[in-house]
Amino acid sequence: LAREAGIKLMVNYWNLWAPATQGLYKRVQQGEIGPVQKIVAEDGHRGPKEIGTSKYFTAWLYDPVKNGGGALMDFGCYGADWAVWLKGRPTRVWATAMKLKTAQHNKVDDDAVIVLEYPDASAVLLPSWDWPYGKGEVHVYGPKGSLTARGDGLLYQSGHKQTTLQDPEGVPVEISPLPPNEKNGITYFIDCIRNNKPIEGAAAPELNVIVNEILDAAKESIKTGRVVTMPTS
Repeated sequence: LAREAGIKLMVNYWNLWAPATQGLYKRVQQGEIGPVQKIVAEDGHRGPKEIGTSKYFTAWLYDPVKNGGGALMDFGCYGADWAVWLKGRPTRVWATAMKLKTAQHNKVDDDAVIVLEYPDASAVLLPSWDWPYGKGEVHVYGPKGSLTARGDGLLYQSGHKQTTLQDPEGVPVEISPLPPNEKNGITYFIDCIRNNKPIEGAAAPELNVIVNEILDAAKESIKTGRVVTMPTS
């Protein structure tokens, strides 16, 4: 509909405007860790009720119809976005969801696991409202090493070096600041509108259609208890 109407459409993930996010993607594209073989995304927090989200937003998040689910829908999109950005459309999806906070009697899940299968890789997405603290990080592994991106930095671990207690996920690497037109979602969106640029990368609507297909497949897998084969296009 956006394409037919000639308007810009963007999905604005907070982590896209962290230098570590763009730094990881560029290093993967440059072949620093070799072909991506495994992605592990950890996203979430202690729970909307626990962190004090607004009354309106909390009511929406815990509504199985309006939100479509709980933690799976709230945070599963981040890991799915990473997976599609780095590896494209998966072939199969398996998922499970739980209600660990039984005393709250919520109608939606608060913890989920989503596994994406590729011909040459796998991705494990861990969206949860049961982390003891806020989580927003991705670990990407290849035959030559690994990269870990968090909001505050990027870590690299060589495949030729054993991990240590001092540096269990590698050592910090230098990351370049983002250009002025990409410092946040607003500046990027305005720049694309003013200069008639396409929305690209992890914010692109075409990519995020696949993200939503993954979440739909995950919900179907939870419902049926079976692995779901993704459509080819």
